[in-house]
Amino acid sequence: MQRRVRRDPDEAKRLILQAAQQLLAEGGLAAVQVRAVAAKVGITDAAVNHHFGTRDQLLTALLKHGGAQVRQRIRQVVAGWVSDDADVGALVHALAQLYADGYAELALALHQSGWRDQGSGMLDDVVDALHERITARARQRQRPAPDRRHTQLTVAALHQALAMEPIVGQQFRRSAGLTGPSRQDAADALLWWQDLVTRMLDP
Repeated sequence: MQRRVRRDPDEAKRLILQAAQQLLAEGGLAAVQVRAVAAKVGITDAAVNHHFGTRDQLLTALLKHGGAQVRQRIRQVVAGWVSDDADVGALVHALAQLYADGYAELALALHQSGWRDQGSGMLDDVVDALHERITARARQRQRPAPDRRHTQLTVAALHQALAMEPIVGQQFRRSAGLTGPSRQDAADALLWWQDLVTRMLDP
């Protein structure tokens, strides 16, 4: 008979979220089931429910957990991006990668169920870095710098497009007559965003 391992509550929560994140990456939102998470950790379904309540509460915790990771990765991306003299391509690709592991599907499902993220400003560092570059270049050319709100709207549109790419990117491109290989069209879309933001940096 296998002895049950007694874990610290924080450690148990960490392992449950880690297992849920792996299932999300492997099979999407539908794969994140309490029974599957419990099996991956080696605990009972009741133990998962004890720490997180319902499956919806587990998914909410998973999104918050993912959001914290996203924020940390964004800080790292922006720090490196600024030090590398604003490589816009690196920024666009790094932001796109944030949604490649199932979080786009999770966020959409939670919003459809009525959940709303109360936080804001996750991309403030990106807005600040971009706007600083835009303002500096405008001054060099003795032109008026665009309003910061313009930069915020550009970053918000970029973020929206990159977050929705894993869900509806291919379908939306097909509506415009783009029927090439999905991977190539997705790569071309990223290059289009890179070009757009680069031109914005050089008003």
